Amino acid sequence: MTETQYDLNKIYDYKELPDKVSGRCDNCGNAHFKSRVGQGKFIRECRECGMKKSI
Repeated sequence: MTETQYDLNKIYDYKELPDKVSGRCDNCGNAHFKSRVGQGKFIRECRECGMKKSI
């Protein structure tokens, strides 16, 4: 099984890359996020690894 490498500097679109496990980070599996509004979009950022998704 190969692990997917995510670019942690990129903001992924939730519609294109939905969560593998609902409410969990695809990169590290953490369930704690920081949320903010940026560029007119709701951004969710993992507190553990920093992976970002536009919800």
